[in-house]
Amino acid sequence: MKIHVIDSHTGGEPTRVVIGGAPPLGNGPMSERLAILRDQYDRFRSGVVNEPRGSDALVGAVLCDAYDPANRAGVIFFNNVGYLNMCGHGTIGLGATLKYLGRIEPGVHRIETPVGVVSMELHESGEVTVGNVPSYRSEKDFTVDVPGIGPVTGDIAWGGNWFFLTYQKPCDLELKNIEELTNYTWRIREALTANGHPEIDHIEVFAPSDKADGKNFVLCPGKAYDRSPCGTGTSAKLACLYADGKLREGEVWRQESIIGSVFEGSFTIEDGQLLPRIKGSAFVTGDNYLLMQQGDPFRWGIRP
Repeated sequence: MKIHVIDSHTGGEPTRVVIGGAPPLGNGPMSERLAILRDQYDRFRSGVVNEPRGSDALVGAVLCDAYDPANRAGVIFFNNVGYLNMCGHGTIGLGATLKYLGRIEPGVHRIETPVGVVSMELHESGEVTVGNVPSYRSEKDFTVDVPGIGPVTGDIAWGGNWFFLTYQKPCDLELKNIEELTNYTWRIREALTANGHPEIDHIEVFAPSDKADGKNFVLCPGKAYDRSPCGTGTSAKLACLYADGKLREGEVWRQESIIGSVFEGSFTIEDGQLLPRIKGSAFVTGDNYLLMQQGDPFRWGIRP
């Protein structure tokens, strides 16, 4: 069995787009196709992104024909433990992939995701701006008691995925502190789940930045940290800044990641909804075939 994939990274965060060899998912909306992939072909997800072919940090994406012919394409995102509603860095990576394949030219293209249609603008420079789904803050200054840490206060916001965003941190946001930051944010996530918020599967910690407006560390659902500034996380941050009156429509917020890569975020307000725009760069790193050989005990990935 051969699976044709294009690998890229967006601000250091890897994306693997499946362009051939995916299982049959039907012709319905992306939410229905995601359900088919999850319920009938989940081993495909694991084989594409998990070891020995992938890693915990790798985000996979199945490129699909659009449900609505007015749109350019559809996409389903997944990671080492499950499926993502939306993925900002992955959409930027998809833009670089489609450009590499010669399937799009500079301009605005509409992409279907399981949580709605997003726009993907390919610039002449090769940069990509994602027009994300409506984002909002659902709760301000929410406090959760984290065993072994104590009370941690932050905001709960939607940016295409659910986030808990906090300025409380155990140490400086530096690569040398990845283990401590991962342990800290994972404990917060477990405490949120234990307190009735299992849907909040991304934890985002903030600090000041010397090169941007802010710096973050983002823990993803599979316990890997986001190497990029996180597109949906930056969208959630924009929603919080707007709600606090700290950022206005059209103003730019530059978000630095834990490894130093930067996204530019801004938003418009339409019909009372905040629509984020996230700009970044992605680079193709591979054009490969994954081989699933009979007799290989790990052909569908190493899974817990």
